[in-house]
Amino acid sequence: MILSSARRFCAMAVVLGAVLLAPALVRAETLTVFAAASLKTALDRVAADYEAETGQSVTLSYAGSPILSRQIQLGAPADVFVSANSKWMDVLETGGQIDTATRVDLLGNSLVLVGSEDAGQVAEIGSAFDLIGRLKGGYLAMAMVDAVPAGLYGKAALQHLGLWKGVSGKVAQVDNVRAALALVATGAAPLGIVYATDALAEERVQIVAHIPETAHPPIVYPAAVTMRGGTEAREFLTYLQGDTAQRIFSEQGFTLPEE
Repeated sequence: MILSSARRFCAMAVVLGAVLLAPALVRAETLTVFAAASLKTALDRVAADYEAETGQSVTLSYAGSPILSRQIQLGAPADVFVSANSKWMDVLETGGQIDTATRVDLLGNSLVLVGSEDAGQVAEIGSAFDLIGRLKGGYLAMAMVDAVPAGLYGKAALQHLGLWKGVSGKVAQVDNVRAALALVATGAAPLGIVYATDALAEERVQIVAHIPETAHPPIVYPAAVTMRGGTEAREFLTYLQGDTAQRIFSEQGFTLPEE
């Protein structure tokens, strides 16, 4: 009889302990954020600060926006999605994979032409820019020009400036903009088109020229909580819009919504 009472006490203690610990366990679960590759340097810092402040574990998964969007469509366990353009967020909104009430335009960016060697005075690309000559027989590194935002913006700019036709056969296309940056940083490609924030994040490249913002559609980074995301996801998205996170994004070269 004494043993039975002891067992009942232990069982009640286990149940009570589970109830008391439940909130902590919920908070300890990892928050998964899918984000465009160009956000890596800044978002790594933001997430580290957020973890230190809140104790919430954050897992960051970076890739090209179309890849991440398709993964979410297929049921990948993302709680928050930050895209490098509106198109791929629109796809998820149409498919019912994001909470549309949480969608916000988080950041902006600009495009630059980078090289692995100091090119002297930084210029602005115009219709007379000798892009083929600057390649010196090599290839222009770009994210996939018909799918990945940086590639889409870059192709649109070169078309607007009348330079695409001459260079289209000399483009090395890769899965995301950070991969394009790596081709230039390692010397595998003499030049590449990347975001200004990417150029700041990689010491081995130099900005050769700025690409006019009027030559391509506005670069916008929309963010939203997915239908899988809960309270923690909403809290993190709110944090991304706060002063601490926005200061880090600004330091890394991103433009902010009010700018």
